[in-house]
Amino acid sequence: MSETGPWGYRDGRAPPPVVDVKPDNGPSPARQAFVEDKGQNPVWAVVSTLLLGGLIWLFSGSAIVAGSAIFGLFVHEYGHVLAMNRLGMGPARIYIIPFLGGLAKAQRNPKSEWDGVLVALAGPAFGLLAVLPVVGLWFVTRDPEWLMGAFFIAMINLVNLAPAPPLDGSKALGPVLARVDPMLEKVALIAIGALVVWWGITTGRYILAVFLGIALLGHLRAGAWRPADGPRLSWPQAGQSLALFIVTALACAAAALGVLLPLAEGSPTQALDVALRYIGVER
Repeated sequence: MSETGPWGYRDGRAPPPVVDVKPDNGPSPARQAFVEDKGQNPVWAVVSTLLLGGLIWLFSGSAIVAGSAIFGLFVHEYGHVLAMNRLGMGPARIYIIPFLGGLAKAQRNPKSEWDGVLVALAGPAFGLLAVLPVVGLWFVTRDPEWLMGAFFIAMINLVNLAPAPPLDGSKALGPVLARVDPMLEKVALIAIGALVVWWGITTGRYILAVFLGIALLGHLRAGAWRPADGPRLSWPQAGQSLALFIVTALACAAAALGVLLPLAEGSPTQALDVALRYIGVER
């Protein structure tokens, strides 16, 4: 998730600079000192993780699913961290938000919209790797709960690709839509954001619905984030961004359905039914 996800800031907004004024030096100009974010308090990080894991355990009824989801969440956020550090935005930190998810926070803004797109997609793409060890544990134990844990991981990454503020999809597709027309981005993200909030309410995901509703209102007030001086997406980069988004979404969807096949006796149709029921859709 950019402010996610799946859920939090991924646009790399740095804290305001601290102005160090030396009055004894007369008229010398003030200088700005960079203040590095030290990250989440370790005790609060553990408490937040336990609260989030406990909520997932409560709703899923499985400690294995809850543990798998937390593992997948950290791998997802670490994907953002790797991209941020690689693109000169680090050292990035991971924060866990009680009952909601996590976020990766950079120290500096991305240098361009293209860098912002790469950071947004790095979480879901890298996060899929968490499916592999969980499926491996199913091969060893043959406990179907591990497959449900792997499914949950895949869905965390897929849901984060929804183009609704503040999820990763809005950061990945927003600049592409703005390249066509800035109003198209605004209308599309607001419409999809409202749809996702409605989905959260109608499927009983009230905490997520409230969180996304607040984020949507914040998006309306602040507008889409853009680097102050960095270049916008070129047309070739817009095409590449769209292609990367589609490939990542298809990979997440394929992983979600693939891990359900053993539970559905190899039937893609039954696997699809299970996946749709998870998101509140009945066929």
